[in-house]
Order: sequence, then C-alpha cells, then structure tokens
Amino acid sequence: MKKILFLLIASLVLVSCNQKSTEDSSSTSYEVIEGEFIYLVDAAIIKGDSFIYGVALDDKMHELATIVKPLQRDEYDMVPVIIKGIINPKPTNEEGWDYIITIKEIVEVKAPTADTSIKLEAGDKLKTEGGSIKVESGK
Repeated sequence: MKKILFLLIASLVLVSCNQKSTEDSSSTSYEVIEGEFIYLVDAAIIKGDSFIYGVALDDKMHELATIVKPLQRDEYDMVPVIIKGIINPKPTNEEGWDYIITIKEIVEVKAPTADTSIKLEAGDKLKTEGGSIKVESGK
C-alpha cells in the first residue's frame, strides 16, 4: 500500500513540474516596439526615434503590411505602429540592418498624422528664408 501511495505522489509531482515549465515557456515576454513601419517589395523596416530595425519577412509582417497599406498616402509613406517582437542581430553573412525584429504580436496601428513630405519635380529649387523652406518651381 505504501508503494502505491509513493508512486501516486511521485507521479503527481512529475506531472505538475512538467505543466509549470510548459506554462513558463509559453508566457515569453516580447519587447514592445513603437515606431514607423514601411514595407517595400523585398524589405520591411521599423524606424523609431533612436533605432532602425529590419523586419523578418514572415506571415506576421505580411499581416501588418496588409493592415498598413490602406493608411498609406503613397507607397513610401511610413505608418506609426506598436508591435511586440524579438530583436536579434542579423546573421554575419547577410546584408541589411544590424538588427532584425521578428513580429510576434501587432498591438496597434495608427493613421499617419501630418503630411510632412515635400514633393519635388525636376528643375525645382529649394530656398531657405527665415528658417522656412520654399520651393521654386523650374516650370
């Protein structure tokens, strides 16, 4: 009887230990990144105030690109996002940004706030007057 009780208690201890380690590995915390996202044909980046990360081209990145596309005013417009992910240094034998982020969760996507881009055409000249920039058309 004591042997059966001992085996039952040992089994319960082993099962509870396995469940605890599984829970710990599934609740991995990811870094929260807030920045501007852009995806062009074969590259994606997230740019913040003090960083620029390449983005791993996987299903989550394509999901984010699909969400961002209707918010872009043109194909080069960067859209503010908040994501959670894992940041890793790029492999030494590859070209690109020093760090690559793998997106694990899309937290928020915001619409761009202001049109800060200046569109120039061939022949246009920029002049600075009193701290502001003016464009003189070459036409």
